[in-house]
Amino acid sequence: MTLWLPRGFDAETETEVRRSRFLTRLARVDDEEAARAVVASVRSTYPDARHHCLAFIVDVPDAQPVERSSDDGEPAGTAGMPMLEVLRGSGVSNVVAVVTRYFGGVLLGTGGLVRAYSDAVSTALAGTPRVRPVVRQLVGLEVTASEAGRVQGALMNRGVDVVDADWGASVLLTLALDDPDAALPLVREVAQADVDLVSLGEQVAEVPL
Repeated sequence: MTLWLPRGFDAETETEVRRSRFLTRLARVDDEEAARAVVASVRSTYPDARHHCLAFIVDVPDAQPVERSSDDGEPAGTAGMPMLEVLRGSGVSNVVAVVTRYFGGVLLGTGGLVRAYSDAVSTALAGTPRVRPVVRQLVGLEVTASEAGRVQGALMNRGVDVVDADWGASVLLTLALDDPDAALPLVREVAQADVDLVSLGEQVAEVPL
């Protein structure tokens, strides 16, 4: 099951290993451009740090996720890939992790670096809120202007998500439904008419866990 961090999530944690400081920026991103913008922001915030290692996973509709990582000057395979493996193991996507390291004067060795960067991302992920993306169908329900307020209120009271109302000579209510066919009898009952629902596409809702 794919999980995301909540929209707008952006936080930083710090760990220390043998006097080396590891500052981890963890953020929700929805595309590769946004992920790279977070990386650029971290570099700007800590310009004196030698390493800004990164890993991100971004979902792509109808395709494999985009995954990228970088050791940014650390020995090959000791930072970016371990960070990416932690993200993979968490089940979270649409996420970027950037770990900034300030060297503490003690060499950690390759194994120590792998553990340090992995632990930095694990610590940042620990306890973070998660949401589950759910694809819902958007459908249009046309009602008279005189009935629109009553119908909209009644639908919302019955748990139907009314995401928009386009007012004109009549009113087009946009509903977000998991199963339009199953919801149609309820909609007709509330509208007190033999109405039809018109498909308007899809919407991704984010359901908190």
